[in-house]
Amino acid sequence: MNPENPRAGPYQPGPEQRRSWRFPVVVFVQVKWEQNNVVLTEEAQALEANIYGATLRMKTLLPVGTKVELTNRVTNQTVQAHVVAIRHSKSNAVAVELRVPSETFWGTTFRLKKAAADLRTIEQEIKKGGADPRVLREFRDAVDFVRKSAWAVYEYQDRQVRHKDASTVLSLLTVERVRRGTQLNTDIAADFDAHNLTSETPGIAEFLRAVEAVAERLRTVEPNPEKS
Repeated sequence: MNPENPRAGPYQPGPEQRRSWRFPVVVFVQVKWEQNNVVLTEEAQALEANIYGATLRMKTLLPVGTKVELTNRVTNQTVQAHVVAIRHSKSNAVAVELRVPSETFWGTTFRLKKAAADLRTIEQEIKKGGADPRVLREFRDAVDFVRKSAWAVYEYQDRQVRHKDASTVLSLLTVERVRRGTQLNTDIAADFDAHNLTSETPGIAEFLRAVEAVAERLRTVEPNPEKS
């Protein structure tokens, strides 16, 4: 991230930081640091973040270079970071850089925003052409599955809030998984016929066990031909 106060310290962002999107977030974290051999903690709120760090609103304006430990208050995930700048234009917030970039620390909302931005970039690349049609088909199917899953989760939460029956939403999600599983198994069968899969393919043993487990349960089900 680009510090607003370049005189606050020697931090110089690299090319990856400059290229990384920053997204507005509302993430509450605990900040822990050591001062004069005393461990101090304070509650803070992330205002915007990327995989490399974030801008935190907190009462104490920690000096540039201060090593801190951040704990996500929702997930309890902990990461190590250090202060890289003071941002006076952000209500006296501090900018921190994670010691190890993380796509998960800032929570699901951040990951969804990042995924949406990544998808928009991929869309532009696809429009340029040159992608393998089979890969494009798999990508389309995966996006469609995620879209339907996202709708189901949203609908489920909305019905819970309104105290309405949410069981039908879960049923629809199960139906979608069956449809997706059928499609994947059909594609895998085609891979076998094309000799793209062999006994040496990584994960093939685990896949066989999973298929056998499903097949065993399917034998107890009497399919309804009208719904096939």
